[in-house]
Amino acid sequence: MLGPLQVRGKDGPLRVPPGRQEVILAALLLEANRVVGTNYLVDLIWEDNPPETARTQVQICVSRLRKLLAGADSAVSISTRQPGYVLHVDTGDVDSLLFTGLVALARRHRDEGEAEEAVALLKSAVSLWQGNSLSGLESGPLTNKARQLDEERLSAIEVRMQLELELGRHDRLVGELQLLTHENPLRERLRGQLMCALYWSGRQAEALEAFRDGRRILDQELGLEPGRELRRLQAAILAGELPPPASVQPPRLREDTADAPPPPPRQPADATGRAAHRTDTGTRAGEPGGQPPSGSGPARGDVRQDSPAGHAEQPHDVRPQQLPSATSDFVADDDQLAALEKALTGRERKAVGLAVITGKPGTGKSTLAVNLAHRLAETGFPDGQLYCDLRGTGTTPATAFEVLGRFLRALGIPGQLIPESLDERAEMYRTRLASRRVLVVLDDAASESQVQPLLPGSRDCAVLVTSRARLTALPGAHRAELDVLDEERALKLLSRIIGEERVEGEAASAEALVRTVGRLPLALRIVAARLAARPHWTLASMVHRLANERHRLDELAHGEMTMRASLSLTYNGLAPEDRRLLRLLSMARTPTLPGWLAGALLDDDRPVPSDLLEPLVDMQMLDVAGVARTGDYRYQFHEIIRVYAREQLAAHEAPELRREALVRMAGGWMYLAQEAHRKVYGGDFTVLCGDAPRWAPPPSCTEELLVDPLAWLDAEQDALCGMVEHAADEGLHDVSWNLATTLVTLFEVRGHYDLWEQTHVRALAAVRKAGNLRGTAAVRASLGSLFMSRNEFDMARRELSSALDVFQALDEPLGEALCRRDMALIARTNGEDDTALDLYERSLADFDRAGDVVGRAIVLTQNAHIRMRRGETDMAQAQLDEALEIYDGVGNRGGRARTLRRVGQLLLEQGKPDLAVLTFTEVLELCRDSGDVIGEGHLLRDLGHAFVLMGRPDRAGYFFDRAVAAREQIMDFGGGALARLDLARLLEDEPGRSRELLAPALEVFTARGMKRELAETRRLLGAS
Repeated sequence: MLGPLQVRGKDGPLRVPPGRQEVILAALLLEANRVVGTNYLVDLIWEDNPPETARTQVQICVSRLRKLLAGADSAVSISTRQPGYVLHVDTGDVDSLLFTGLVALARRHRDEGEAEEAVALLKSAVSLWQGNSLSGLESGPLTNKARQLDEERLSAIEVRMQLELELGRHDRLVGELQLLTHENPLRERLRGQLMCALYWSGRQAEALEAFRDGRRILDQELGLEPGRELRRLQAAILAGELPPPASVQPPRLREDTADAPPPPPRQPADATGRAAHRTDTGTRAGEPGGQPPSGSGPARGDVRQDSPAGHAEQPHDVRPQQLPSATSDFVADDDQLAALEKALTGRERKAVGLAVITGKPGTGKSTLAVNLAHRLAETGFPDGQLYCDLRGTGTTPATAFEVLGRFLRALGIPGQLIPESLDERAEMYRTRLASRRVLVVLDDAASESQVQPLLPGSRDCAVLVTSRARLTALPGAHRAELDVLDEERALKLLSRIIGEERVEGEAASAEALVRTVGRLPLALRIVAARLAARPHWTLASMVHRLANERHRLDELAHGEMTMRASLSLTYNGLAPEDRRLLRLLSMARTPTLPGWLAGALLDDDRPVPSDLLEPLVDMQMLDVAGVARTGDYRYQFHEIIRVYAREQLAAHEAPELRREALVRMAGGWMYLAQEAHRKVYGGDFTVLCGDAPRWAPPPSCTEELLVDPLAWLDAEQDALCGMVEHAADEGLHDVSWNLATTLVTLFEVRGHYDLWEQTHVRALAAVRKAGNLRGTAAVRASLGSLFMSRNEFDMARRELSSALDVFQALDEPLGEALCRRDMALIARTNGEDDTALDLYERSLADFDRAGDVVGRAIVLTQNAHIRMRRGETDMAQAQLDEALEIYDGVGNRGGRARTLRRVGQLLLEQGKPDLAVLTFTEVLELCRDSGDVIGEGHLLRDLGHAFVLMGRPDRAGYFFDRAVAAREQIMDFGGGALARLDLARLLEDEPGRSRELLAPALEVFTARGMKRELAETRRLLGAS
């Protein structure tokens, strides 16, 4: 565990599945042999907004871990113990526990004067590391614990170095210390040890160069000078007065911090080069109990010469007022302000008031915090306000050590009295605030570990934190998550900056401007500032300038305010793989993003690919849009962040890599759509498959998404149709045509004729441009089916005939079968039964040649309808029985429903309308359950016919009327016209109502050349 999480198995390392199982195992190992609560595990995995099934999913993960750990090479098990789980394991089998034990044993040997033994134990402890602790594990709270482990490793190294220096091994430590200092350039103890080792090895110049390197790095990274110990070491080396290691006192071994380098026995030279003298007591000058260094005098204020020995003068009381200026045009959410104020000042709280303001870049977190702090300053916190920008989104976040130094100085502690360890600084800080009412504002925090040492201990104080991360591990914090402004407040902000008259004078443009920047406060401030600086600009002109997405971020800049800079801070703070994912996600054209898409874009096959998106959610670069009907989380960009991500995509992602990611994204949609079709039809039946590569999400993910395949297709129809067009635009013609024709599974059932046509027109253009004959034929054949469904038979014949010619030339039996099946249906609809039967026979042969049993069942069902009309009921029954057997064999419920409908019609032909009603009712329920609105319209009309034969015109009229409404509601005017004709026959004795029904039907039958129906309509109109 001291490195990437690994479990040693009997035959080698066991693979712990990344994601949830890995997080849970790490948490249990860190608390080995102690109870870990289920709620804590849920928080580790989801951190915010866990699903209702979270506890169940944790149980599943634990169950899988139990099976995995059965293969470990030592006795290890997980037991359930309220309120969670315990991982039972021998201490010596967990690296982190073994490390802690070795360090504790080393401490005892050191304290007993056994330095050699202590060094050996510390070497063994440090050798357990194989990299950064829990590297690759994605869990904020666990990451903080891992950092603590890594810190303990460095502390142990520093102690070992100190002990080895005492043992006189300085010459052999130089190389190791140089490497450690290079890897940890800001650790002053290691640098001091390197300086000592170099100096005692006779390399005085290199020792001083090591100091100069440290000073330069500290100045560049933190704007700080080296600490007191390093400065003293430098002075001692310059004076040639650093004693040999044998004279150095043994260091203390502490758990929280490593020992300092050996101090010199004499006060080093001061700034003038003169050496200061030691006091008789042996204390160093400038420290409590000592004399001030030569040339310093009492003006330094750290130790008074006339004070009792060993006592520093107490600093005077101060009232810090560090808040930046408030914003005059601040627009607040009053409810949010009241909740924050209550959290910070409420009397009922029993601990320090703590509030965290989070939100995506540009939502006004800092503005809200500073304005609220000013509002509370005098009445709530009269003893002062401390403020620090923690630079959490920068490349070098402020350390708690650094901030505590600043705060202690602001509270009146002289710099010379500020301790050199983090714990001692925190103790002094809490003591200083213990009897005061002070508000601490920590702006732009990076993590909980950065904030926790800065929390006062007094309940009379309060802390207000802003961060782009959610900081969910801060206990007892009230959280306010900022989003974009609502339209009313956005317009109010605009009015306050550029004036109400200007906004009211261009009200429509003002609303458009607010929408264009996504109601993001920073973006709105920028455009408002530009407009304020240019009173001759109209708001409409600003909207026009922002309309071009390519230059939008260029327009969102004014003076030092730039939207690009704000976003860059967060973007640059992301891990490289998270930045890449953000860039690639911007290629998607869908309003919301499914979790599996992250895996496709990065070609990552982890079982829960949505985990890849969580770091972007944590840093507010991506939002959780909600949960889809299929149960998976949906994510979305703020529009300006998406524009920024696309900008970074163009700048940092090579065209060939973008293309590969796009192919995987398209392949993921294609794979899932194809799997949905397979589940609906029972296999790859009645659809042609192209050669475009598929990208398969993890099996568990696919299974969860496609529990109800039609529901998934329905929920994702916008994304799927968008992918057809996106693929066409990018030249992925194989994906475009294959995805379009596969989506007919949805279009046909739901009656989405407009989407059917829209996707196929785009796909057809793509395949024609690419010269893809097979794809062209497949799209035209599918368009033929569409036109046939609309009863536009002339157009249908044209498309089907053209497609059939190509399929015959390519010797594509499935394509030929599909074309002939639909041409037979057109002939059957027009009463050309002999032609239809001939085409059906040839289609059956083609389906058999292609091995498509469902295609065969469809033809048998349609063929049976003709046999019924001809009175060949035995043959019809045999064909329907075979079709039902096929559908039952592959689990095709939709096909079974359509065949059962024909069974009902056969019962009508046999004079059994009562049995037919039962059958039709069963099928109607099946259609409703699956959302088959087309089938529902057919069944309502069939029920009408059954009740006509039963002599119940009232019930028949009821069902015909519902059939008209059902068909016309989905714009199926051909089906609606047929139902109108049925209803008009019942109402021949009501001529007015009959004419009203038949007028629209007449237009449809005339336009579509439906001769038999047209003749019957004219007869009824003539009779009326």
